[in-house]
Amino acid sequence: SICHLSYHLIEWSSKNKTTRHTQHLAFAVMASMPIKLLLLGFYVCLFGFASSSSSSSDLSEISLPSSSASPKVSLGFYYESLCPYCSSFLVNHLVKLFEDDLISIVDLHLSPWGNTKLRPDNVTVVCQHGAFECLLDTVEACAIDAWPKLSDHFPFIYCVESLVTEHKYDEWETCYEKLNLNSKPVTDCLSSGHGNKLELQYAAETSALQPPHKYVPWVVVDGQPLYEDYENFISYICKAYKGNKAPSACAKYTSGKTSHRVKVKRSSLVCRKGVSMWDWLEHIKTSFLSRIDITGLL
Repeated sequence: SICHLSYHLIEWSSKNKTTRHTQHLAFAVMASMPIKLLLLGFYVCLFGFASSSSSSSDLSEISLPSSSASPKVSLGFYYESLCPYCSSFLVNHLVKLFEDDLISIVDLHLSPWGNTKLRPDNVTVVCQHGAFECLLDTVEACAIDAWPKLSDHFPFIYCVESLVTEHKYDEWETCYEKLNLNSKPVTDCLSSGHGNKLELQYAAETSALQPPHKYVPWVVVDGQPLYEDYENFISYICKAYKGNKAPSACAKYTSGKTSHRVKVKRSSLVCRKGVSMWDWLEHIKTSFLSRIDITGLL
């Protein structure tokens, strides 16, 4: 190679210093080489020397890049606190994420707004299941804000929704004592009006869903809604996970027949958008009270 040739010529000339003729001969050979080729050889030699020196001295400091952790599967749960299908899903199905380490591959996001309507003033809200639902939605929004870690706010929301399934939701404040939680962060959030601002954020978030939600529970895995097949959400999560090793629990959810996003042939376990029974009851109540007032004036 050029590097070896240059080296040997210089070495040979240095060993034969006794005659000026031999030195002239060596440099004459080098001079006869094209200048670009000679420079290239010089840089190759220099780079090779530097590389060999650094590799011998710094080899112990070189480490292979560690493989990056596989991205988690995103799971969005859009709900309202008093929809019976939402509370049942959270208490009986969503909680399974915390079994067999499934939560380790999931990025769970809770959004307590659901089918709630926002009046034209963009401030007043009308909840599908009445005023108490508005309260509990805001309570759960405040809990998420006060305790951002999933391991902190999920047990509280689970406790509240468990009471909903038992028709004891008016006892929701007992969850503080049951879980040994300080109620002040949530009560401050409610009294300061911050909870209402949080709910408006969830309203905007829910309105931005694509495709738009049609009912609740509305469960979304990696941006794809599961529609009425939401109870099979774990099988979708396991199939969406791109990591090398999925939790052992995935085996029992993916070993059976492949799930498809099709309409389930049963009565729909959802609370649909639109006028609800509570809206009609509120309308009847208002009409009845108005009639009493008018009658009293006659």
